[in-house]
Amino acid sequence: MSGSLAIIGLGPGSTNQITPEAGRAVADAQFFYGYKPYVDRLALRSDQHAIASDNREELARAKEALEKAAAGHRVAVVSGGDPGVFAMAAAVCEAIESGPEEWRALDLTIVPGITAMLAVAARIGAPLGHDFCAVSLSDNLKPWEVIETRLHAAAAAGFVIALYNPISRARPWQLGRALERLRTVLPETTPVIFGRAAGRPDERMAICSLSDARPEMADMATCIIVGSSETRLVRRSGKPPLVYTPRSYTGPSR
Repeated sequence: MSGSLAIIGLGPGSTNQITPEAGRAVADAQFFYGYKPYVDRLALRSDQHAIASDNREELARAKEALEKAAAGHRVAVVSGGDPGVFAMAAAVCEAIESGPEEWRALDLTIVPGITAMLAVAARIGAPLGHDFCAVSLSDNLKPWEVIETRLHAAAAAGFVIALYNPISRARPWQLGRALERLRTVLPETTPVIFGRAAGRPDERMAICSLSDARPEMADMATCIIVGSSETRLVRRSGKPPLVYTPRSYTGPSR
């Protein structure tokens, strides 16, 4: 019996944002591995089984899923958002690279999903309308100094920046430092979007200027989009403003 492994992106949280491809992959799998809040989103049949684990156990989870698939089962690893954006696809690839040869022979499928920055951007307008990048503020796997250097370089280069993993109980100070660093490069009027739980019942969207952005406006369910110097706010009577970044860019004035 030949096993298989699908790495599935479940989107930002709403069932409406799960792609048909992801839905078919879920229906086909027997065993599901993932961070408990993501596994809990699944409505599994009686013949399907979930194995949940903690958020910091990505590599161990990947290895366990690969072992199950190598034993001949149809296995799925689930991620919120897109599995290739700060999620399980990289952990599985890392495990395969250092693992036994039989893991490389497995039928592997990566099923994309809607990542948080796209869901947040769609609620607000088009803040990602020009060049942009994504940066995780978690320093679990990289030094904080590298994060600050990247933030400074991205802001100076004119990128809109999506901030993932902005704050947690274990990392309460990083977001404040990141905002301070961005204020050394960007105008204080730069729009900042705090998008929490996009598409879910507890969704919350807030727009403020960079000068007014505060760490307490975010939690781990928040994706923050920091505009570039070109990003604009369009006021609308009786409706929320639109935030967009023009498609054209003339470069810094000289």
